[in-house]
Amino acid sequence: MKTTFREKFMQRCMKRARKNRFLKYLSLAEMTLFLSGYHVVRHLSRHFASNARRYVGVAFTLLFFMSSCSFSFAVFTGQSSFINVQETYSAVVDDSDVAFAVEKEVTHDENSLLEEDRISTEYENPEDVENTYTIEDILEDTELYLRGEEAQTEVTEDTETLTADTQSEEEPVFDSSDWRLVLVNKQHPIPEDYSFNLGTIKENMQCDERIIPDLLAMLQAAKDDGVSLLICSPYRNQDRQEWLFDKKIKLYMEQGYSYMEAYKTASQTVTIPGASEHQIGLSLDFFSSDYTLLNEGFGDTEAGKWLAEHSCEYGFILRYPDGKEYITSIEYEPWHFRYVGKEAATIMTQDNLCLEEFWDKYL
Repeated sequence: MKTTFREKFMQRCMKRARKNRFLKYLSLAEMTLFLSGYHVVRHLSRHFASNARRYVGVAFTLLFFMSSCSFSFAVFTGQSSFINVQETYSAVVDDSDVAFAVEKEVTHDENSLLEEDRISTEYENPEDVENTYTIEDILEDTELYLRGEEAQTEVTEDTETLTADTQSEEEPVFDSSDWRLVLVNKQHPIPEDYSFNLGTIKENMQCDERIIPDLLAMLQAAKDDGVSLLICSPYRNQDRQEWLFDKKIKLYMEQGYSYMEAYKTASQTVTIPGASEHQIGLSLDFFSSDYTLLNEGFGDTEAGKWLAEHSCEYGFILRYPDGKEYITSIEYEPWHFRYVGKEAATIMTQDNLCLEEFWDKYL
């Protein structure tokens, strides 16, 4: 009968212990370790042998998952069009939804990157921005409408009436179905049944046709006060909003951000597609011939100060005020103005309310 390795090892240890009593305990320890290891290896061998198919399946699953992740990362960093997969859920994603996916601390200098990104929006590249027009360009076809004394008198009388109403003891009443007050943000995407007619400001520059009279009156008033305003980015369609958002994501990913980090940071400067007020034609971006950057510095310019003070007289509000970022989830944008109607705009400006706060209080 063939002797096994285990039996040979045990016999050798016992023989050594008989010859030298000083080696007895060493031999005993060796036998104990050997037998323990032998039984463990034997048990594991039987376990893996009986579950071979299961472990092979797990191995192939892990291999497939790693390959898929590598391919997805290559696609996201190399092809901008694939970033559009986020559009199916971006309209309803909340800042907190993105935040829980980015649990690790971001080590990048976000402030400097955001500032660099905004500076890059200077209006020199026609591919990156919509056409821009001066006040004179826009008003040249509407001089008869805007220069009439009745139009300016009406605006003044409306402003005085609204100011008096807001100071009365009666609480103003607003309707949540009023198109001027529709709330569109990350938590409230554009309603599927929302509709409006586009009106032309100048050539291919459009917005909701219902706000054009007040917009033109505001431009004329700014011109009369010696303020130079230029309009950019009024109405945007879905494709345009997706292009701008994808561009921001790619910018941050090129700086070393993960996709989720880039998505979160981009959503603080460009509204996610399907949740932008530009897509409903009620928001416009302004800058001036003296200051062509869309950054916080615009708020300190003559044009920025004039808009912040007088835009409410024509139904517009500074949509993303300084200090309200925790509510709007958007960085301070002194160039971005939204139409809400004269009465609501007067209240929001006087009480320093953003649109979300106005909704909580009046709607």
